[in-house]
Amino acid sequence: MEHYTFVLEDQPYLGYFQYGGEKTPVYSTDRHGFRVTPGPGGRRATVGDDRPAGPVRVLAGSSAVFGVGATGDAATIGARLWNTYAPRLPWLNFAGQSHNSAQELLLFTLFQHDLPDVEEIVLLSGVNNLVLSRLPEEQQGRHGAFFDCGPAPDTVPPTERRVEHATELTLRHLVGWKRLADGLGARLTFVLQPLAPWVREEPLPREAALFAELDEVSNFRRFHNDISTMAVGRAYAERLAAGCGTLGVPFMDMNVALDEAAGPQDWLFIDRVHCTDLGYDLVARQLADRLELT
Repeated sequence: MEHYTFVLEDQPYLGYFQYGGEKTPVYSTDRHGFRVTPGPGGRRATVGDDRPAGPVRVLAGSSAVFGVGATGDAATIGARLWNTYAPRLPWLNFAGQSHNSAQELLLFTLFQHDLPDVEEIVLLSGVNNLVLSRLPEEQQGRHGAFFDCGPAPDTVPPTERRVEHATELTLRHLVGWKRLADGLGARLTFVLQPLAPWVREEPLPREAALFAELDEVSNFRRFHNDISTMAVGRAYAERLAAGCGTLGVPFMDMNVALDEAAGPQDWLFIDRVHCTDLGYDLVARQLADRLELT
């Protein structure tokens, strides 16, 4: 489970983030705590340390972008893009863990001063806002609830309300991303990240076994069974797509893309949110193909 569990450091403003300067058999971080992206020819790209000279591309989001579940730095989405599917420029892994859309935007704002010219920003996100939408209004504040902000409530808002609230927050913070991207001269794309029940109606037997084991020690199924359906995933995607269209931000639903790209026996997920090495490789391939990245 080394590739699955990470100890996070308390951080002002962000709440929590990876420790800087970590090097384990599974993952490495730069001085700020961003994951290292290994590239062709032994090169590497980081936010805070070394990287090739010139412009970069940024892959932003939360734990799926960080690469929870990947067996090493080279198996993350950004690394697969740089090494194989879109190798023209380095990809920076701009991700924390368990962040909502406000924290993702704040993370970029706090560390953008360390960036060179940015050509492309791909924001792979959306699930955490919907997960956190189950919390009551008094825990939502002005900018959305965050993980570990209080005990789980006894009652849950209706599913339609959860989707509406998560959509509003995601699009509100996407406005900030667009303004930053426009100022940097970078193309911004929003990609709804994959969630296992939004990709396949039924998981593979090995995925189902993992999900069941995790359900014994976590509360995902008990708390989020209402959003873990294909219908909810598609409804959420439709709302986000409409909002992105209004903002002039290209939109992609990775759930549909994975469903179309994966073989019937491809093992994609280690839990409902995080992928296997094969799953992350397929995500990278679909990003490159559908966004026409080279």
